[in-house]
This record gives sequence, structure tokens and C-alpha cells, in this order.
Amino acid sequence: MESEAQLIVQRASLRWHAQQHPSWTQHELAIALGKSLAWVKKWLKRLRKAEPGDVMALHARSRARKTRPLSIASQTAVVQRILEIREMPPENLHRVPGPEAILYYLHRDPELQAAGLRLPRSQTSIWKILRTFGCIDQNHRRKPKPLERKQPGEEVQLDLKDASSVPADPQGKRQHVVEIANFVDAGTSIWLSRSVGGDFDAQSLLEVVVQFVREHGLPAMLTFDNDPRFVGSASGRDFPSALLRFLLCVGVEPNVCPPQRPDKNAYVERFHRTLGEECLRVQLPQTLEQVQEVTESFLHHYNEERPNQARSCGNRPPLVACPAFPPLARVPETIDPDRWLERLSGQVFVRKVQSNGSVTINHEQYYVPRELASQEVLCFINAAEKQFEIWQPAGRIKSVAIKGLYGRVLPFEEYVEVMKQEARSEYRRYLQTHPTLSQARLWD
Repeated sequence: MESEAQLIVQRASLRWHAQQHPSWTQHELAIALGKSLAWVKKWLKRLRKAEPGDVMALHARSRARKTRPLSIASQTAVVQRILEIREMPPENLHRVPGPEAILYYLHRDPELQAAGLRLPRSQTSIWKILRTFGCIDQNHRRKPKPLERKQPGEEVQLDLKDASSVPADPQGKRQHVVEIANFVDAGTSIWLSRSVGGDFDAQSLLEVVVQFVREHGLPAMLTFDNDPRFVGSASGRDFPSALLRFLLCVGVEPNVCPPQRPDKNAYVERFHRTLGEECLRVQLPQTLEQVQEVTESFLHHYNEERPNQARSCGNRPPLVACPAFPPLARVPETIDPDRWLERLSGQVFVRKVQSNGSVTINHEQYYVPRELASQEVLCFINAAEKQFEIWQPAGRIKSVAIKGLYGRVLPFEEYVEVMKQEARSEYRRYLQTHPTLSQARLWD
């Protein structure tokens, strides 16, 4: 059974995800956190009523019933009246009343008032009764919604496409021998850039992103999936990956797609279908050099000759529909390498205190009183002060400075070298815990 401290961390994580991704649905939040939809609905409702930084709002409430249950006799009479209102709407109501309208008429019924029966006060109770007696059809089908139109340069989507026609190397990689990193603008469907490689790891993909922003500028948002080479390992990671921190520090909003939601990266995913069907499966390149050649030729064809049915293109090639792509902001000359911490303000980690009074966060040790050994503590990030606020359910314990920060501004090129080293270190640590990946998929 999970401890109350672990449950508090899960609720804090829900609040943080909801603040950082306001466009996510409750279903997407449930998938990202590995929790039920009912749990997400309940805690979102509670947290939205509290102040954004209220720690006490993360605590559980008493589950004791606050009202006595309705008797069977009263339920029968009330249910019968609800169904009558549904079938024969009162007061010349010329439509089928829903739960809200039924609740209104139910509390105005003189016979029920005279009988002194307790009546439901929630539309949910009415809805359940109507569903039980077949008055409302059960339809779980999700209605599709059209994607919101983006402006040129507002969002660029990044993903990797496998050149599957390249044969496996008997002495090296067996899968994903050659991959293509593609950047597609969501507002215009323009294929902005591509990079072909046979050894993409966290460091080399960071270099691909750096090269893209050097050449094309900084989009408002960069969208990609949760590939470990982009976002790091799903477990054993406290702070964001090197790529995420790089984007936050240069002023680009990283938009990581929820798990199992390729529709959130729809423009580049749809482009990959075109690239596969009209280029790779036709040309069948066998080497990395051939993949570079065929994609270079197809880049011109896709952008300037091939009609595109996207709404932004109107059955014209993307560069014909948008011949003047707006210039994007250039990369800054200097970077605050600790700027990413602002995004994590309010994030919380739960840790068990070791016998020497230490807790470990992001591979750094912090110390609390030794008498707390074997107990769990909550570590909240205070980005403004660059500190961890360490709490227990009973109250605050202490504040400690966050280790590993730079505390000074760096030139852009120096910052890039620092982030490449961190990406390499993070990815090596990831492969140590996933040895089969290093042999079969990601390493030569």
C-alpha cells in the first residue's frame, strides 16, 4: 500500500502537469500519470479550488460519510418521480428534460415536499438513475475534434523516421540502422529540415536540434514524443533531460506528447506516411549515403512540386502556399543555464531518509536531521530561491540549496558544449539500466 507521502507526490505531480499542459484532457493526464480517470477528475476538482502553491490541499480528506444514506422506500418514490418527469415533462416543457432540468422540477414537486423525503442534490445521481433505466444510451465513442490551426513558425514538430530498407548490420545494429530526424512546421506543413544518421543517441539528437535552431531560428514550440533519447528514462530521472533543459533555456516551449498519442504530433506523423510511401518504399535505399540522396531529392519535390491537401496548403505545395516563411527569433548570444528551473517550481519529490540523514535527488545528496532516518520527506522545488523546501506531513523541516546549478551566464557555444556532455552522461546512465537496448537498437 502506498504511503501518504507517496500519494501527496502523485497529487502534486497532477497539479504540476495540469499547470504545464493546460490543453491536456483529463484522459491524457490519467495516462501520463498512470492513474484512473476517476482519480484525476476528483483531485483536479479539489486542487482547482485551492491556491496554486497550497501544500495542505495535497493531503487526503476524511472518507467518512457526511450525510446519512437514503432509505430504500424514499429511493423508490424518488426514482419513480424522476422517471415520470423524464417521460412526461411538466409545465409545458416541450423537450426531453436532462438531469439538470429534472433536478429543478424534483425539488419543486409538492408531493415529495409534503412526504418529507430526502432528494438528491447532484445531477450525477439523476444521470445514474436515467442510465440504469435505459433513458440515456451508453456511448463511449470519442468524438473527433479538428486540430487548431497554427500560425507559421508557431509550432515545429520533430520525429524520427526509420529507413527500413537499409539492411541490418550483422556486426552492429539490427534495427533502426538508419534514421531520419525530420522537422515539419505545423502551421504550413513545410518540411523545414532533415538529418540522416545511423547512430542517433541523446547527444547527437541534441546536436541535430542545435543545428536546426542555428539555421532556422527559434520556433515558439517544439513538439516531439517521449523517446528516451529526447526526454530521458521514464524512471530514475528527477530533473528534465538535457534536450528539455536546452529548449527551456533558449526560450522554446518543449511540448512532449502524452504516451500513446501520436495524434498530438500529427503533422510530422502524416508527413512520415508520405515520405515512406512516395520516397523510401519507391527508391529502397540500401545505405546511409543513399538515404541522404533520396531524401534530399524528395525535400525539393515535397515542398515545391507535390500538391498537399492540408488546410494550410489548399491542394498546393507547401512553399507555393506559403512562399514567405516568417523569420524566427535568432538564438541568443548568452544563456542562463539555470533558467529551466523556473518550469519546475512547485514540483515535489518524495525521499526516504538514509541512516546518515541524507536524501538523494538527481544524484546529489542533501542532509536533514538524523532522527528522521527511515522516514519519508517531501522535497518541494523553490525556483525563485533555487532551493529545496523539505517537508513532512507535520510541517516544514528546512531549506537547502539545489546542487548542480551554474549560477552564471554562459556564451551560447559554451552552453551547447556543456549540454552535449550532460546528454552523453545521461544517456550512458540510461543504457546501463537497459543493456539490451544498447546492443540491439541504439548502439552500433
